[in-house]
Amino acid sequence: MNSTFPTRIFLLLGSVGIALCLLALRAEPLDAQSGGTIPGPDQFLPIIRNHEAPPVSYDAVNVDNSGGCQPDGRPAAAHGDLNLALRGYESAAAPLTLVEYNGSTDADAPQLPGLFSDRRLPEFTGAYQIYDWDWGCDADGCRGELLTEWPVTLLELAATQGEPLSIPSRGPRIDGADHKALVLYAEATRLTLAYTRHDSAACGYVIHLEGLRVEPSLVSFYQALDQAGRSQLPGLDNGERLGAALTASLKVAVRDTGRFMDPRARKDWWQEY
Repeated sequence: MNSTFPTRIFLLLGSVGIALCLLALRAEPLDAQSGGTIPGPDQFLPIIRNHEAPPVSYDAVNVDNSGGCQPDGRPAAAHGDLNLALRGYESAAAPLTLVEYNGSTDADAPQLPGLFSDRRLPEFTGAYQIYDWDWGCDADGCRGELLTEWPVTLLELAATQGEPLSIPSRGPRIDGADHKALVLYAEATRLTLAYTRHDSAACGYVIHLEGLRVEPSLVSFYQALDQAGRSQLPGLDNGERLGAALTASLKVAVRDTGRFMDPRARKDWWQEY
């Protein structure tokens, strides 16, 4: 027998083994850093998509400071009627249900179901009382006692994290372009809306929204108009996206001619229910 035959068989088997190892490595090479595997040429990496809503553009509305509703010149961020964070609030022991009150009803009052695209009656998950504001204690005022005219002045509503939010809806418009509300104050998680063109919380209806993710383009637009002198402020219409639920809830307060009202009142703010 030829003495080179076993050697040829050995070399042939070795070549086949090396080829199989190379194929295995090509299909599933090791990641030296993680100890895992790197997808081969016939494998596909998952596509990561950004599901955030596209930016929203907003209109500027001319402010009307006539009729005894002139602003007092304080910066909005330091204003106890515009920035609700300055006042703060405390939990209140009160039923988390709609409440029936006697008295007249304004058919044009802002309706809180308009916050949600399905206009639902959400679960009420928390009740609070807001602090009063003492305008006489220093130049910009300071926090006073809890407001007790109503058992609840700030209401927490259940939401789905990330769901879009709009203004509490209202019929009357504030300008010829059909805007319904004016943004008096905006920051990343807080919004104050007036249902007039007055740069003041003392006239007409005002809504405070707390604990939401305000649309970043709305915040930046508001800040630009605020820095430009507040002769114009952002306007919003029913159903127009102003932001989204930051968590599983948000908080809302309602004012009428400066007074904080009970947001649970069925006859006023939840008329369709």
